[in-house]
Amino acid sequence: MATMPSTPEPTTARTTTPAPAPAPPKNRAPAWLVVALACAGQFLVVLDVSVVNVALPSMRADLGLSAPGLQWVVNAYAITFAGFLLLGGRAGDLYGRKRTFLIGLALFTLASLSGGLAQSDWELLVARAVQGLGAAILAPSTLTLLTAAVPEGAARARAIATWTAVGAGGGSAGGLVGGVLVDTLSWRWVLLINVPVGALVLAGALRWLPETRTATRRRLDVPGAVLVTAGLATLAFGISRIEAEGWTSGAALLPLGAGVVLIAAFLAVEARAKSPLMPLGLLRLRQVASANVAMFISGSATFCMWFFMTLYAQNVLGYTPLEAGLAQIPSSFAVIIGSKLAPRLMRTTSPRAVAVLGALVAAGGFAWQSTMSADGELLTDIVLPGVLMMLGAGLATTPLASLATSGAGAADSGIVSGLVNTSRTMGGSLGLAVMATIAATRTDGRTTAAALTDGYALTFRTSAAVLTAGALLMWAWLPRGGGDRA
Repeated sequence: MATMPSTPEPTTARTTTPAPAPAPPKNRAPAWLVVALACAGQFLVVLDVSVVNVALPSMRADLGLSAPGLQWVVNAYAITFAGFLLLGGRAGDLYGRKRTFLIGLALFTLASLSGGLAQSDWELLVARAVQGLGAAILAPSTLTLLTAAVPEGAARARAIATWTAVGAGGGSAGGLVGGVLVDTLSWRWVLLINVPVGALVLAGALRWLPETRTATRRRLDVPGAVLVTAGLATLAFGISRIEAEGWTSGAALLPLGAGVVLIAAFLAVEARAKSPLMPLGLLRLRQVASANVAMFISGSATFCMWFFMTLYAQNVLGYTPLEAGLAQIPSSFAVIIGSKLAPRLMRTTSPRAVAVLGALVAAGGFAWQSTMSADGELLTDIVLPGVLMMLGAGLATTPLASLATSGAGAADSGIVSGLVNTSRTMGGSLGLAVMATIAATRTDGRTTAAALTDGYALTFRTSAAVLTAGALLMWAWLPRGGGDRA
């Protein structure tokens, strides 16, 4: 934890006695406690990306959601989360990481309460979008508070690995947590469970988290955040319209074109802004640029895994929500093992080598999953390929996060942390829209087990190809050792 040094007692010309060293703060929290609270916040953020997946069929039955509406229960959260992450990172730099952690967690908790009590589809989608906003304010502070509390080196690599493992575990545990809650209570509790947990973490953070911020006084780039969020949402909407309208229809091409224009406008605003949301100069750092592109590619391929695995288990194999969640336990452990194993491998090889290895292992898992059948077996059609997919994802994420966050100074630590999460989630939300469109195009309105399986299998084959291409790009572009400029 970084603390400001105390001013030493003044000395006079008549004495040479040195001033006593400043005493450490009495209320200074140990680093492990800061890491634990930061990881708890990250766990909640990532959990809510996946916890709703097993509840989607129940939500559809209760609130009358359409098939595209199911996708937007996930993407309303993910797109708002990705779009405002950079703003959340910069807010932490300017106004204090503890303050933004508390504000983001409070907003996230209140939105969870609202979503759990929703009586219509639009109320649920609005609550999910507000949840994403709260998560975007909260998430960058989790990594920045952690890196401020743990000195750079092996200890920080282990702390980042823990943060990665907890975040990845939150994503993978969502299936089990959601299954238990839906089967024993109702789908509403996949959101309401955040309320007591969020209140507990809020109390601990208020008491023990240290406050850190940069000395710079910049403005928040709200126009940039609005443009990038609107651009992502419009692109995702356009992709989702392809399923119903086709690639050449105006209903799909118009929002796709508008999304591209909005993203271009975002880049133009950032290039001219005095205090940009995303300083484009950071992308001249090779480790920042290459690691974030790799995060985007990896997220676009792996984010959809839980969505389609859950639909396959329930819609094709006939599993209950709880059974579908239990089937994901091995892959939940695999992603944690991969995240914790990565720092050890990084010490003996390099971050680049570990990231490439992780991408290839995950690609093998996705390729295996694409061979699933309509009468598949638990072990060979869910468990083993799921373990490979998530083991690889855990191996790849830790070195990519380490490379990305080591490439900037303290003044930009919050924005770089936000950029890491943005790249992964932005890739994931757009990837989900693309993969859902690919699956729907292949099924062509058919709802038989064989047709659904064929559509899901095509998405896993596509993800395997994307990850393989990503591994080649990582090997060519990621720095071999320390950071250097592109």
